[in-house]
Amino acid sequence: MTHGVSFPALPDRTRPTSAVARSVVAAALESVDPIGGRACRTETSWRSRYVLHFRRLVEAGLPTQQAWCDIAEAGLHSVRSQMVVTSDSGDRPVGALAQDPGSRSLETMCVKGESDRLTELVLPYRGQLLTGSALVDQVQAWETVGVLEPSAARAVLEVSHHPEWLSLEGHTVAVLGAGAEMGPLGPLLRWGARVAAVDLPSGAVWDRVLAMAKAGAGDLLVPVAAGAEDPGVDLLAEVPETADWLAGLDGRLVVGNYLYADGGTHVRVSVAADALASRVTAARPDTALAFLATPTDVFAVPADAVAHSTRAYEERSGAAKMLGRPLRWLSRGRLLHRNYPPGADPGIADCLVPQQGPNYALAKRIQRWQACVERVRGRQVSFHVAPATRTRSVVKNRALAAAFAGAHRFGVEVFDPSTSNTLMAALLVHDLMAPAPAARDHPWQDEAYAAVHGGLWRAPYEPRSALGLAAVLGYASARS
Repeated sequence: MTHGVSFPALPDRTRPTSAVARSVVAAALESVDPIGGRACRTETSWRSRYVLHFRRLVEAGLPTQQAWCDIAEAGLHSVRSQMVVTSDSGDRPVGALAQDPGSRSLETMCVKGESDRLTELVLPYRGQLLTGSALVDQVQAWETVGVLEPSAARAVLEVSHHPEWLSLEGHTVAVLGAGAEMGPLGPLLRWGARVAAVDLPSGAVWDRVLAMAKAGAGDLLVPVAAGAEDPGVDLLAEVPETADWLAGLDGRLVVGNYLYADGGTHVRVSVAADALASRVTAARPDTALAFLATPTDVFAVPADAVAHSTRAYEERSGAAKMLGRPLRWLSRGRLLHRNYPPGADPGIADCLVPQQGPNYALAKRIQRWQACVERVRGRQVSFHVAPATRTRSVVKNRALAAAFAGAHRFGVEVFDPSTSNTLMAALLVHDLMAPAPAARDHPWQDEAYAAVHGGLWRAPYEPRSALGLAAVLGYASARS
């Protein structure tokens, strides 16, 4: 039987995911776009056409700041009102987790690193460790070709100029999904930070995490329950226990969501993380929140990204132009069309990959909504688009792995996990330690700030129109 945060059960005791996802997106749209909401609610081909409605969530929020925030509020409210906590005694609303007592208490085991802490920003990249001028040159090269936004380049370079920030003195960073390849655990520990690790009580996970802690220079705080074989918690079933443990830790708390799971479980853990954050912030109002957004989503992007993409499209090689025309004609415009209408401000970067499925899209959208709502309430939020990365979850999907292998032919760079997690950890440090920036005019600008999208926003072609060809070329290169 399923325990913990879950989808509601039907009379036949099944817990389907599509109906909830469609209802949540429809409710979010209906707050500002009744026609779009109705179209979503009556969609009969959800798994193949969900991408249209997720794009509409962004388009409908662009006219005003209030519209964007209304969508986020309505979407979160719908998620929270539909998802449940299930146990042997039945289902209860997920909101009950705000007051539920924990069933067991967690103690803290502290593992101290055995190495000297790094006193400069070191970036692993293609077998090298970049520091100093080499790091600066690489970041500036990425900015020039459009792999990351200029604001991301400035932030990373500012951290490299302030190595005293790296240890995050006075902070405790809670890493939800401590074993995740994209998480900041490794870099933070190398920099001497204090990190609270939250992950499943799995021996394999904790063997890696504890080895990372001993090889680092920081303090790793680990939840341990009396009589348990392994440290760790099951967040789906133990939100109150985890929240109470985190709330009792010293230092200014930062709760970072780096959780990933397959299918509907990804939605469930995103909702559990939302419930956890709500409970922790109620107990510790100064808590900051951190999120990593997927690059394979829909974002509004600044006019200079549109201009960069337009130049790349107009300056593509003669061979690319000759190949593109017949491919567009044969595919009825589906292949190799430009990323944006020239002059769009803002542009819509539609990078959704249908193969990842609506559950993945909803899980990541829940996090975006949470970031928006908490930021409006005055909470410090670190939110950054992370690049496409060769993680285990990607490599095991043959189609995505092939597309990643061929992506460089279309202006997109795919990163190794060590490069990605170091870059994203540096951006987290910048958000927490640098002077607070001036408020931006619209929430889409908060999402676009310091994005490391790997080139998807500034590439000449709309990503889905090149994805199939990238996969074909990736298969070919892998075979050769």
